[in-house]
Amino acid sequence: MLGLLGAAAAFAAMQAPASASCFQNLCNSEAIAPFLAKLRAARPNSGTPLHIIQIGDSHTAGDNITQGWRSRIQAAHGNGGRGVLAAGRPYQGYLTWGVTASQTPGWSVNATFGRGWRDGGQPLGISGFTQTARTAGETIGITADSPDQNFDRVILCAIAQPGGGTFILRLGGEEHRWSLDAPQTQPACRAVDSQHPVGSASVTTEDEGIVSITSFGTFRRRGGVVLSNLGVVGAQLSHFGRTDDAVLRAEFGVYRPDLIVLAFGTNEGFSPAGSGDGFEASIRSQVARIRRLAGPNVPILLLGAPDAGTRNGAISGGVNCGEGWYEPRLLSIVRDRQIRIARELRLGFWNWAAAMGGRCASFQWVLTTQMRGDHVHFSRAGGDRIGALLAADIDRAAQGVRALPPALQPADRRRP
Repeated sequence: MLGLLGAAAAFAAMQAPASASCFQNLCNSEAIAPFLAKLRAARPNSGTPLHIIQIGDSHTAGDNITQGWRSRIQAAHGNGGRGVLAAGRPYQGYLTWGVTASQTPGWSVNATFGRGWRDGGQPLGISGFTQTARTAGETIGITADSPDQNFDRVILCAIAQPGGGTFILRLGGEEHRWSLDAPQTQPACRAVDSQHPVGSASVTTEDEGIVSITSFGTFRRRGGVVLSNLGVVGAQLSHFGRTDDAVLRAEFGVYRPDLIVLAFGTNEGFSPAGSGDGFEASIRSQVARIRRLAGPNVPILLLGAPDAGTRNGAISGGVNCGEGWYEPRLLSIVRDRQIRIARELRLGFWNWAAAMGGRCASFQWVLTTQMRGDHVHFSRAGGDRIGALLAADIDRAAQGVRALPPALQPADRRRP
């Protein structure tokens, strides 16, 4: 009999038509057919939550776009929890929808990009941030903003190592003690369940040992959909290469994504010295790496770089959008590479720029206050609209897939 991986591969092959299909701006949808079939079958309070992990730059970090998608997919299929987050508040201005993150001042951060990046620092995982404390009494916490965001499962990933400290994980009124002291440095993930939904969870260090947390997630154990947004402001896909293989493997193993979304391209398109060749190499290497660490049958969706504008003459050279605004020289090149590689590597592809209206659409989005005046970042209303457009295309594609084979039904997918 086929195992789960074999069943997934067979199902994907069965779904594939002779040529790539598009649902509005979602193309190569057959590449993510196993996810689409699971989504179509997902129900509130039934089976295991379906989990989407989106990894990207500031568009993902800001959560306006992912929240626009999250609110619609959860309204249709149920709320499976808030999902994976960076621990605490790793930088000033860190935003989350539905929950409030907190931390005491004694934590230091390592990040895949920006001022927080420390070469040789504590290992990094999918959140892009690792928080470290070395004194007793330091706390990281998360609180649901409303009862509908309560959860009954917390998953925490940390670094066990020589000299590792001990901390207490509080989940509602329950306490769980965990020591990170180990003979060698290695990732350690743990799931802790509550008998009843709770609205808060926290980690408090007990001693002066090293406590490094790579990610922190809140979930509901039954039914619905989870959409985790893991973004680093200013990052390019190449910076994701700074994450640690062992940590990624452990986190993918415990968080069990049903779909991985890669949302990069804007910062690459604004680079004054980058090239399409460099970005293509990053996509190829990171997709291969994710498939090796998460499993070859986890579907991957690329979000194409959105339309954007610049007045910086050093990077302009694309289409003239008027009033001194130009498309950055590399942006369309980056997008073209994404489209081509998605076909070659069997990745789903969502044409974000086309969904906005094509080249120079950002000019109109700014005029209607759906983008900020920088012609790059989206307002809350604009992010919600982008999320709605993506959700609608995903839903159209899901309606066109066949039912899952029994081996891949959501109720049969076991989690720790």
